[in-house]
Amino acid sequence: MEESFFEIAHLADRGVLYLLLILSVVSLGLIAERYWVLSRAARRAAKVETRIQEMLGTAQIEKFAELESVGGPLEDRAVRLGVEAIQASQGKGLREAFDTFILLERPRLERSLGFLATVGANAPYIGLFGTVLGIMKAFRDLGSAAEGSQGAVMAGISGALIATAAGLMVAIPAVLAFNYLQKLVKKVTTTLEALRELAVIVSERK
Repeated sequence: MEESFFEIAHLADRGVLYLLLILSVVSLGLIAERYWVLSRAARRAAKVETRIQEMLGTAQIEKFAELESVGGPLEDRAVRLGVEAIQASQGKGLREAFDTFILLERPRLERSLGFLATVGANAPYIGLFGTVLGIMKAFRDLGSAAEGSQGAVMAGISGALIATAAGLMVAIPAVLAFNYLQKLVKKVTTTLEALRELAVIVSERK
């Protein structure tokens, strides 16, 4: 029974490294994809925010409608939503419509961020698990090794620590990327909220 356990532990030790490698590749791919999408969205949102600031004093529905060509597809849909709500119902239910719109769009913006958060939180533990398995095997070999072969056993212990280092190397980029990408999501949603408030102002002046 004990022999079987250590054989499994030896295989699991290597499996942990392969798992961390897979997680690293997947995480880097998702980071690149989300950065490409969200950085472009944030730049477009910044343009819309600049125009919103210029319009605060003289906000009219005609000027508000012109914002449709300033930002990206997301802001365009938000502007159309505001214009249609103002024209159809004099702004009644406008805030609720925008809130629903933002609520539906946020998960699309945050797509894959949950995976990055999970990797960032758990990769160190996965690496530590691999290290524990490696050290268990190394100490077992130490107990049955001759004096001259103890150097090889110590090399096995140092090798086991690679799993912990690998876990940290996977986790740190995932955590940093998650925090940065969350800021980009916040930037875009803040712009949508600003459009909502501007639409409310326009409806009150109409």
